[in-house]
Amino acid sequence: MARRVGSLVPLAAAVLVLLVAAGAGAAGHDDEAAARRTMEEFAGFPASDGVDGERSSSSAAAAFYVDSDGLQRQIDELASFSDSPAPSVTRVLYSDKDVQARRYIKGIMNQLGLTIREDAVGNIFGHWEGSEAGLGAVATGSHVDAIPFSGKYDGVVGVLGALEAINMLKRSGFQPKRSLEVIMFTSEEPTRFGISCLGSRLMAGSEELAQSLKETVDNQNVSFFDAADSAGYKMHPEDLHNVFLKKDNYFAFIELHIEQGPILEKEGIQIGVVTAIAAPASIKVEFEGNGGHAGAVLMPARNDAGLAAAELALAVEKHVLESGSIDTVGTVGILQLHPGAINSIPSKSHVEIDVRDIDEKRRNTVIEKVHQSATEISKKRGVVLSEFKIINQDPPALSDKSVISAMEFAAKQLNLEYKLMISRAYHDSLFMARISPMGMIFIPCYKGYSHKPEEYASPEDMANGVKVLALTMAKLSLQ
Repeated sequence: MARRVGSLVPLAAAVLVLLVAAGAGAAGHDDEAAARRTMEEFAGFPASDGVDGERSSSSAAAAFYVDSDGLQRQIDELASFSDSPAPSVTRVLYSDKDVQARRYIKGIMNQLGLTIREDAVGNIFGHWEGSEAGLGAVATGSHVDAIPFSGKYDGVVGVLGALEAINMLKRSGFQPKRSLEVIMFTSEEPTRFGISCLGSRLMAGSEELAQSLKETVDNQNVSFFDAADSAGYKMHPEDLHNVFLKKDNYFAFIELHIEQGPILEKEGIQIGVVTAIAAPASIKVEFEGNGGHAGAVLMPARNDAGLAAAELALAVEKHVLESGSIDTVGTVGILQLHPGAINSIPSKSHVEIDVRDIDEKRRNTVIEKVHQSATEISKKRGVVLSEFKIINQDPPALSDKSVISAMEFAAKQLNLEYKLMISRAYHDSLFMARISPMGMIFIPCYKGYSHKPEEYASPEDMANGVKVLALTMAKLSLQ
C-alpha cells in the first residue's frame, strides 16, 4: 500500500520532486513521471497516488521556490555593514561592522527557527534538528568578512544562500533525517591577523594555530584576544580547544560560492562541481643591502635590495611556468621597499609570495626552487637574505566522491549544465575536508571578478546554486 505524500518521509521525497519540477519549468506528464521516479529512488518506496497526493504535491510546489528578491535584499542589507563606501565592502574581523553583520545573520537564523550557538572565536551555527539527531549532520556555510574595498558576494552567497536553501526546505514541509546546519565561519579572510580561514582551521583541530594565537597581534598591536573581547567573545587561551570538532561531527559539508574566476561565465555553464581545492603556500622574504643616494652611488658599487626583490619576483614566475602544469600558479602580492624614497637606493625589501597547486609535491618543488633563487640572487647582488619564512604550507583537499555524486545528481535533476572543476582560491572547505566529507558548488560571477567592488552574481545564477545546494543537502540528509 502506498504511503501518503503528507507523511514524514514521503514528504521529504516530495521536496525532491519539486526541485525537479523547478528545474524543468513545466509540469507536463513526462516531467511528472520523471519526478515520480526521482521520488521513488530517493525515498525507497512507491510515490503516492490519488487526489490527496496530487493536492499535497501541488501545495508543496507553491512553497518550493527561491526567493531571489529576498535573497538580493539580504545581500544588499548585509553590504551596508561596511567601513568603506558603497559599492565597496570592508568588513574586518571583530570590527563594529563585523559585529553588526553577525547580529544580522543570527537574526535570520532565528527567524527560520534554527537553534543558534557560537563557539569561543565566533563561528556561528544555525541547527535544524533531524528525525535521527544522533547521526552526523549535513552542514553548509561560508563567511561574511570582507577584505578592504571588496565586493558583496564573496562568502556571503554561501551563508545567505544556505539560509535560503533551508528556508525553501522548511516552506515545503521537508523533514530532514540527518540534522542540517548552516555555519558562518569566523575570519576566512586574513586581513586583520594574517591568518586565513581562522575559524575553520580551529574547527579542524589546528593545535599550531591555537598556540600561535596566544602571541598574535594586528598591525595596531592589538592582540587577538583583546580584539575578540571587544566584539563580545571573551575567552581564555585554553578555550580555543573547545572550538575543535571531532571527525564524525558531520556526515558531509557543502559550500556554495561564487567561482571567483571567469570559466563558468565564459563557457556559459550554470554550475561548477568542485573536485579539489588548490592550497596555497605563503612565503615571506626579506633582503638587506647598503642603500645610499640615488645619484652619488655608481651602479657597479650598489647592493640594491629592491632589485633583488624584483629579480626574485621574476624567478617566481619562471619556476611556476616551468612546472609544466596550468594548475600551478604563483603571485608576488606584496613588495615593499625601505626607505621608499625616489632618490634613495632601497636598503631593505620585503616580499610576500603565494604559490598554489592541487598537487602538493609539485607546489613544494616550486617553493624549493624559489628558495634556491633567493639564495643565488642574494649572493650575486651582494645583499643579505635575512629572512625566507614559509608562513603556511597547507595540503590541497579533494572533494569526497559521495558529495560530488550528490551535487552532480542535483544538477542533473534540475536540468542545469554543470562542469567538474577545481578551486584555485582558498575556502573554509579546505579545512572542513579534514573533519568531514566535503564538496563545493560554484556559480558564475561577472567576468570572474572578486575581491573588488565590481564583484557580481546574477539572481538567476544564485537561485540555481541555492536549488542545487538544497537538493544536495536533502539527498545527503536522507542517507
